[in-house]
Amino acid sequence: MGWGDLGAFGEPSKETPNLDQMASEGMLFLDFYTANPLCSPSRAALLTGRLPVRNGFYTTNAHARNAYTPQDIVGGIPDSELLLPELLKKAGYINKIIGKWHLGHRPQFHPLKHGFDEWFGSPNCHFGPFDNRALPNIPVYRDWEMIGRYYEDFKIDLKTGEANLTQIYLQEALDFISKQQASQQPFFLYWAIDATHAPVYASKHFLGTSQRGLYGDAVREIDDSVGKILKHLQKLGISENTFVFFTSDNGAALISAPKEGGSNGRFLCGKQTTFEGGMREPAIAWWPGHIPAGGVSHQLGNVMDLFTTSLSLAGLQPPSDRQIDGIDLLPAILQGKLIDRPIFYYRGNEMMAVRVGLYKAHYWTWSNSWEEYSKGIDFCPGQNVSGVTTHTQEEHTTLPLLFHLGRDPGEKYPLSFASDEYQRAMERISVIVQQHKVTMVPGEPQLNVCDKAVMNWSPPGCEKLGKCLKPPKSDPKKCFWPH
Repeated sequence: MGWGDLGAFGEPSKETPNLDQMASEGMLFLDFYTANPLCSPSRAALLTGRLPVRNGFYTTNAHARNAYTPQDIVGGIPDSELLLPELLKKAGYINKIIGKWHLGHRPQFHPLKHGFDEWFGSPNCHFGPFDNRALPNIPVYRDWEMIGRYYEDFKIDLKTGEANLTQIYLQEALDFISKQQASQQPFFLYWAIDATHAPVYASKHFLGTSQRGLYGDAVREIDDSVGKILKHLQKLGISENTFVFFTSDNGAALISAPKEGGSNGRFLCGKQTTFEGGMREPAIAWWPGHIPAGGVSHQLGNVMDLFTTSLSLAGLQPPSDRQIDGIDLLPAILQGKLIDRPIFYYRGNEMMAVRVGLYKAHYWTWSNSWEEYSKGIDFCPGQNVSGVTTHTQEEHTTLPLLFHLGRDPGEKYPLSFASDEYQRAMERISVIVQQHKVTMVPGEPQLNVCDKAVMNWSPPGCEKLGKCLKPPKSDPKKCFWPH
């Protein structure tokens, strides 16, 4: 989902009344970022409070490549990483993930081995259908075991876009909340729905209801579901004791637009890139009785901050034996304070850009290769900015491209290298970047090796369902990441 997909962020069709109301009752973050322009690394960052280059969710197979966790990936979230639910357990929380996990699908990476008590959802994206010979269909799990597969037991109609998954995920959320409230149990719910990821889907009731087509139908259903979750908290009388945060894992995938991709507003490019459209996200905090209604924050925020902020809410300290990149946002949320901090934009193993205040400096630029672009893969449709959205990897480390995001949110007008403004801003930014690079200790890369033998052939529980498939012989290879 992109920054420009909600009415509260200026989407013209105004079809998200519940999220817009959530914003009017809570706080809107205008400068909130993900830690990576792609799904798996940003989720790993959210749950560890650490940049993907630290927690292992990157590749060194090629320079500055986006890598994630497809079915044939061998790696996943390392045991050495401490995830938010593991830490919340210490304060007596029950933790549930609903939806997409995406931090590895092999047994050692299972979410219930990393702090979650319950899971309903899938380890991978809902790609398919596959023939169960060359590729297996993706499993859907309840807790430790699979209960079916996408397209077989959990239908997604690729012709009409109809699927009931968001409704199932909604019911799972409502039931979990009711159960915890009944037993007066503190809980953490990670509601990771994926209807706006291509192939986009919505349930029958929402199909054909949006001016924006199928993608808008999916957004409307998510909006409706969030509204029902918030009303449920109010009905149970626990809304003033529940902190809720809504955001996205990366910018809208313009490569799928307009039919199956969203809007990044005025920002440049989309998912897969480190331009603003790829990493600036819609973000809303809601906590009635604590967060002043109708707040708008210019605090620079990041999904990694949700790790530290959640620990703070639970009365816990972040781990002191490792570098934590997330900050506690509570002073910004509750007191309107502005905390000075940089935002680093990583693509794979490279720091591509950094934002300090209103200035953003690009040390590398790249949209995607000429080869990919010539095949029709375009991450910046209709937005070519000469010398900025480059199709070769361009290094600018000696003279970074600098933009003032207040005057130029679309990153179209780089400041003149000779200007006093450029010199002053870069003096400050250079020190921050130098310090960051000196202290950076990359983790062991998890996204280098692929092997068809590790795909979802025989997940736990397949025997009961008669759904075990025979894996091919193991043949590990370097994963190929084109962009």
